[in-house]
Amino acid sequence: MNSDNFNLSEKIVSPSYIRQGSQARRGHEQLIRQLLEQGKCPEEGWSESTVELFLNELAVMDSNNFLGNCGVGEREGRVASSLVARRHYRLIHGIGRSGDIAAIQPKAAGSSLLNKLTNSVVLDVLKLAGVRSVASCFVVPMATGMSLTLCFLTLRHRRPKARYIIWPRIDQKSCFKSMITAGFEPVVVENVLEGDELRTDLEAVERKIEELGAENILCVHSTTSCFAPRVPDRLEELSSLCSKHDIPHIVNNAYGVQSSKCMHLIQQGARVGRIDAFVQSLDKNFMVPVGGAIIAGFDESFIQEISKMYPGRASASPSLDVLITLLTLGVSGYKKYLSERKEIYSFLAEQLKSLASAHGERLLHTPHNPISLAMSLDGLQANSDKAVTQLGSMLFTRQVSGARVIPLGKEQTVSGHTFRGFMSHSDSYPCPYLNAASAVGITREDVTVCIKRLDKCLKTLKKEGGTAKNSSPVSSSNQEVSIGE
Repeated sequence: MNSDNFNLSEKIVSPSYIRQGSQARRGHEQLIRQLLEQGKCPEEGWSESTVELFLNELAVMDSNNFLGNCGVGEREGRVASSLVARRHYRLIHGIGRSGDIAAIQPKAAGSSLLNKLTNSVVLDVLKLAGVRSVASCFVVPMATGMSLTLCFLTLRHRRPKARYIIWPRIDQKSCFKSMITAGFEPVVVENVLEGDELRTDLEAVERKIEELGAENILCVHSTTSCFAPRVPDRLEELSSLCSKHDIPHIVNNAYGVQSSKCMHLIQQGARVGRIDAFVQSLDKNFMVPVGGAIIAGFDESFIQEISKMYPGRASASPSLDVLITLLTLGVSGYKKYLSERKEIYSFLAEQLKSLASAHGERLLHTPHNPISLAMSLDGLQANSDKAVTQLGSMLFTRQVSGARVIPLGKEQTVSGHTFRGFMSHSDSYPCPYLNAASAVGITREDVTVCIKRLDKCLKTLKKEGGTAKNSSPVSSSNQEVSIGE
């Protein structure tokens, strides 16, 4: 409805009523205009009606929704199912063009505008979350592992002789496979034990640089968010080393956006040294479906280079999901989630510490990890070799998801590399343990129910000598889920 149509409407319905409706619509349009002018996340969240109005306006700008459009190409935004069309708000063309995921599509102005606005809003949120000097970012329709691979493949063109990626060990398969998939040889640097924490061995990293030669190293691949007792890498020191030896530095910031501490590490690393790009998951940080990530950095030209490396067009679904979410939450709504997460982290730590004490265990001291916590399982291990893995199975069958039970001595081969003590980030961590995390969106009820069920499981296992007779057997699939993804 434009002004002409509103004027015509006054001939049909009382002008005072039409003017009232016109004013109401202008309220929606004012919010949309501010978004287009500023390209920033709104301070207060939009109503669903405003979001849907905006998306419908974008959709009618795409050629597949033109009245009377005649498409004779191989990709014309045709969709057989009306349910699928509605699911995507009729934004069917995706984002980018064959040569660049950030390019404008001539026959999809609405989808192109969606892509540009999403990247702009996400950049604003990254700055608000703590990385204030970030220069550029884009949403890519791949999860964190493949997004890291894209970064490594881009660096290949800058460093064609490089074979190695230096990687302080973190026992998570996708970040390891991201290097293998890109065709590089990971150089695993074991962590050092400081108290209960596993921390970056800076001396070992520098020795590897000198041993291999800086020109043969593609980059250092570091990590922020991780499972305790592993803690975020020493980013400032690693960034300084990378700057000193002129080696690129890629940071896996998978679920670090929700942590002010992780974001501060990235900001400081870029200030004192070198960080070329940092990658974060959409689902873990913004509570949207799995399938997207944000690649961000401090050199706009390098981030554009990465976006041009992506072959072909791409799905707009991750961009659409995160834009809808951020417009609905607004800055205040997202900050509220982050504040609640931090408060519940303290609550979870208190509850785990109390439970551990009641069962003769202890909460591991990992103050440098702002998201994940770990509780020892020494007593359980003493009862039975199988008791630790049995606990993981019991929790899973009792609908406690996300808790990770880490036994001693587990070996696993990933893409030809054998890790001793797999999932503990160390060849020989001193004790078995259980992980729990306070991630964005968690509630106090989640913590309360988890602690209650964990308490019952521990009591059952101790009562029955380490083997719960009534629990389901640990199948290979269940064991993998309960012990760690």
